[in-house]
Amino acid sequence: MAADDNKQTAADGAEAPATAKKRAVGRPRRIEKATIVATARRILETEGVSALSMRRVAKEVGATPMALYHHVRDKDELLMLTLAGTAATVPRPELPADPRDRLLAVSVHMHGILAGMPWVVEVLSLGDLTDEGALWMVEEIIASGIACGLTPEDAVRAYRTIWHCVYGDLAFHRAMERRAEDPDRKRHFPGLLTDADAAELPHLAALAGRWAELTEDYDVTRQLGAVIDGLLGRAAHRT
Repeated sequence: MAADDNKQTAADGAEAPATAKKRAVGRPRRIEKATIVATARRILETEGVSALSMRRVAKEVGATPMALYHHVRDKDELLMLTLAGTAATVPRPELPADPRDRLLAVSVHMHGILAGMPWVVEVLSLGDLTDEGALWMVEEIIASGIACGLTPEDAVRAYRTIWHCVYGDLAFHRAMERRAEDPDRKRHFPGLLTDADAAELPHLAALAGRWAELTEDYDVTRQLGAVIDGLLGRAAHRT
């Protein structure tokens, strides 16, 4: 009996390290949230929003999607974490005291930041996602609008209009950059216009030959200024 007990004890002792080793192998790999966010940002910067998924990030950091969900609730939270702190990397500009000029300066600054971060424009296009550190620009635009005589409600609407102009310009330029990467791409407009179109589209037909010149000469600061003056004209008219 004693011999049998000794054999059993030895067998148990031999199995213990193997069992411990097996459990160590099966233990989930520890993932740092900073690593997850950095990986997501790299994918966004190089491939865009369409390439980002929880499964893709999990694969990149060497984990399972289920393990990733222990750190990040969903893709929206991952995008918010990726956006966080982005605006803080760009110094705030010195702003003029005049509220109209201040409104324009902030709008142009917003456009300039996003022009250098096309992936951020893609993320913001998804809806209510934002970087809290960028909200000072929204505050400044609304405050400047109110200082110029807009009601708080009209100031919010003015901000929305300015944002649509900024986003629309950036999205268009990004689309044109992507199309320009294709050397065989055919530029359809205004080349598709013919002499037969002159009767129905007289102004477009007359300007077709200068279209590239006129669009390349587009000055976003001047055009945002015109939009802002139009928005503020509502307050002046009411007064």
